[in-house]
Amino acid sequence: MIETIEVVILNKYPAANAICGLDLALENGAALPAFSAGAHIDLHLPSGLVRQYSLLNAGSDCHQYQIAVLRDPHSRGGSVEVHEMLQAGQRVQISAPRNLFPLQSGVRHSVLIAGGIGVTPILSMARELNASGSDFEVHYAARSRATAAFGDQFQQAPLAAHSHCYFDDDNQRLDIARIITSAPASAHLYVCGPGGFIDYVLDGARQQGWDESRLHREFFAAPVHHLDSAADSPFELVIKSSGQIITVAANQSAFEALDDAGIDIPVSCEQGICGSCLTAVVHGIPDHRDNFLTDDEKSANNQFTPCCSRAKGKRLVLGL
Repeated sequence: MIETIEVVILNKYPAANAICGLDLALENGAALPAFSAGAHIDLHLPSGLVRQYSLLNAGSDCHQYQIAVLRDPHSRGGSVEVHEMLQAGQRVQISAPRNLFPLQSGVRHSVLIAGGIGVTPILSMARELNASGSDFEVHYAARSRATAAFGDQFQQAPLAAHSHCYFDDDNQRLDIARIITSAPASAHLYVCGPGGFIDYVLDGARQQGWDESRLHREFFAAPVHHLDSAADSPFELVIKSSGQIITVAANQSAFEALDDAGIDIPVSCEQGICGSCLTAVVHGIPDHRDNFLTDDEKSANNQFTPCCSRAKGKRLVLGL
């Protein structure tokens, strides 16, 4: 099992319409594990749900972790529970920070682009880049000023000099072509937000000839894939260390089958975006359905995400 840390909710506050902020700290006030901009934590909710939230404060501030949560009635329940059940003074379990969306070292200029609640890791990045004296710019798009969490941070010193905000209700639109063509050569781009927004930004950069190595993104939810799950077939998982064979039914995930067999695999997002359940594959070809592994990592076929991915053949041998 992944070790957790018990923290206290120091403060719960409205950050924007339908968005609440949480400040988390150790009860004794000691420093929490260090992190860098772009990192996230797992928040273990009282119901047993586990959800990932990006840290929005600067990495130099390790005496608390700050997160923000958008209430989404169409989500799988985690955001509603945060809004309705969690209160200041309550103890909750979290993971140590993990960073799957880090700033790259040695970059001369960074273009940070946020859509909606995707602002949280972008704000942390802006704070870190500003503190280090790095060259960067921020572009933050939201439906309105009322729904733009932490929008004031980008309109006040010291971030205002680097930042541009766009609000739909003011008929302002983020023009990715203009942003890309204005950016210095060799700049790196970081984007976080809804899947469609991320696609718009990355497609715009690709159309201007930007290499994939300069494009970095983080999803808050898995993009919608129109996979025909009705065509899914059963397959077998073989545990290399014991030879145990586990059958995965057509309507069952590999993680569910492993869990039913008493094999403990860490799992968190259950959507193939966080990498918590990443498992080694020593034989067979996975049917990769995640948004965590890169194309090169998927081509290697030596690991897969059992929460959502399957097998292209009849069997996968796992390095367990």
